[in-house]
Amino acid sequence: MNDCCCDPPPLKFGGDDKRNEAFRRVLWTVLLVNASMFAVEIGAGLAAGSASLQADSLDFLGDAANYAISLLVVGMALRYRAGAALAKGATMVAFGMWVMGTVIWHAVHGTLPSAFTMGGVGVAALAANAASFGLLWAYRDGDANMRSAWICTRNDVLGNIAVLLAAIGVFETGTGWPDVFVAAIMAVLAIQGASLVIRQAVGELRAVRLATVK
Repeated sequence: MNDCCCDPPPLKFGGDDKRNEAFRRVLWTVLLVNASMFAVEIGAGLAAGSASLQADSLDFLGDAANYAISLLVVGMALRYRAGAALAKGATMVAFGMWVMGTVIWHAVHGTLPSAFTMGGVGVAALAANAASFGLLWAYRDGDANMRSAWICTRNDVLGNIAVLLAAIGVFETGTGWPDVFVAAIMAVLAIQGASLVIRQAVGELRAVRLATVK
């Protein structure tokens, strides 16, 4: 069902303490998972010469930073949570632009990555993000701060699947073009997800201003 067919839930300017505490525990877990996977993927991506693995590793790093920001503002007033979500949306846009630059560099230099390294690390990354996705599922319809955390992880799962498909493509074709193509898709996903987060955050900030005026 299309989200726009339903009335949006009423804004909660303070948040529910019990839900906030549960969200904190989940954020600590996914923060540690993402930080660990960044260390694994950045090393493997550089060693394998894979644009998609390097892009995915920086995505893990960006998500870890985003979860840390989310932890700082959980339970705060809506304007602070929406402001944090707006900042996270901006970082997602920056990530997308960085990946586009990486794609161009690898395309120009004709890099041939290691398909086996891409596949092995891709499977580990998919497992890590699938677990994070399951933990954050209950918060997908929360405020912009909670939703941004879920959107980041959703994009990561899709990106991991794409990396695995790229590994198969590199192995079958003997060229680096599947790797470059997937990295470009990941950049588009980051920018598309950022637009959703920014739109909701701006709406929440506008609602706060209107409530203050009244």
